Amino acid sequence: MLLTSQFKSLFLHGATAPFRLSAAAAPPPPTTVPVIKAMRTLQGKVVCATNDKTVAVEVTRLAPHPKYKRRVRKKKKYQAHDPLNQFQVGDVVQLEKGRPVSKNKTFWAVPVPARPSSPPQGLGIPLESELSQV
Repeated sequence: MLLTSQFKSLFLHGATAPFRLSAAAAPPPPTTVPVIKAMRTLQGKVVCATNDKTVAVEVTRLAPHPKYKRRVRKKKKYQAHDPLNQFQVGDVVQLEKGRPVSKNKTFWAVPVPARPSSPPQGLGIPLESELSQV
């Protein structure tokens, strides 16, 4: 298959061929890429709830000290959107990243999901103190 000078110039400048070579050479259909939710949620304590639909949440993290290499607590305050004004000072909330609501608000305050409480796990063998009571 000979290419004319017009097609050669197109290929040199990065254009693709205007024709399909064969069905076997077709690229496979694109697969769906899973969404990676890295660093889209934070957890902190509400320190200010006086503004309407906004809460200030303080997030604490541990980071190594640059000189002494010991882990120290670092705190940062984030403004979060609270559309129902449901959070009070002292509540623990989860911050989810979203589109910007205003200049400083890009997080939404969400209640922390409750952990399932499991009954205390024993060994399955009664203790001597339990046997003497029966």
